[in-house]
Amino acid sequence: MERLVEIEKFSADENSEITLRPSAWNEYIGQEQIKKNLSVFIEASKKRAEALDHTLFYGPPGLGKTTLALIIANEMHANIKVTAAPMIEKSGDLAAILTNLEEGDVLFIDEIHRLSPAVEEILYSSMEDFRIDIIIGSGPAAQTVKIDLPRFTLIGATTRAGMLSNPLRDRFGMNFRMNFYSDDELARIIIQAAQKLEKNIKHEAAIEIAKRSRGTPRIALRLLRRVRDFAEVMNEKHIQLHRTQYALNELGINSHGFDEMDIRLLELLVASSGKPIGLSTIAASLSEDEGTVEDVIEPYLLANGYLERTAKGRMATHKTIDLIKFKNPQESLFI
Repeated sequence: MERLVEIEKFSADENSEITLRPSAWNEYIGQEQIKKNLSVFIEASKKRAEALDHTLFYGPPGLGKTTLALIIANEMHANIKVTAAPMIEKSGDLAAILTNLEEGDVLFIDEIHRLSPAVEEILYSSMEDFRIDIIIGSGPAAQTVKIDLPRFTLIGATTRAGMLSNPLRDRFGMNFRMNFYSDDELARIIIQAAQKLEKNIKHEAAIEIAKRSRGTPRIALRLLRRVRDFAEVMNEKHIQLHRTQYALNELGINSHGFDEMDIRLLELLVASSGKPIGLSTIAASLSEDEGTVEDVIEPYLLANGYLERTAKGRMATHKTIDLIKFKNPQESLFI
């Protein structure tokens, strides 16, 4: 089932989302400490005329890791090559990418924890010594050829930092954890994006979208586009609060940013009367795979104290128990 609060990208939204990406520090809102530190490191690297240290961004999807990589490349006046770990299937694929880089280029690898061990081995020497060893031939006639690489910057992004191997993690000079955004930060992002969409939005309407965006800019921008559709159908020049509330309610997203899937999960935990429920049981009950539950549905609920992970399984918190209202079978959480 396609969820509007799904944090992974929808292919239909990808092109329009790129147009809303900030391209410079003065446009990038949020993650202030990361921005502050990166600005210093980038300026120092430029003064030394060196490539920036390898950088790792980790945290839930949709928080701006790819956008930061693009801004870094822009600030360093460098070309950037963007790829994803699942696309690098064998060591030859990575070697082809690396040998096509130029001095100072940025290589961005998304979901870097999904690299295969063989590909990761190639990455070690390229990150540390800026060279790769390629084996030509096989058997007794095999030869190892060393190829020197230009000094480049690898930027890795991952939603599951715990799955990174220690040798790979240790080769990154900088590690930054991306945090969820506040409602005020999201509202500023929404207002800025609305201007790019040539559609004015009232501040209170932007705040309303922000409150239902699960602290995630990608979701906020997706909801903004859907609310804009409702406003345009009604021939409204400005996106007003009442239209925003109506649109989001029609989309099934309540004031906490929950959709039907979140509510079903929370109700399941509350109904267990304090007994932990295993991940496999939850996935079966929601008709979802375990990876989707763990990587997509749970992070926001965990970060905001709506559920707790224990050694025996997932449990509802007091906050969730107070929130869930079993008024009738059709309306357990008011939209």
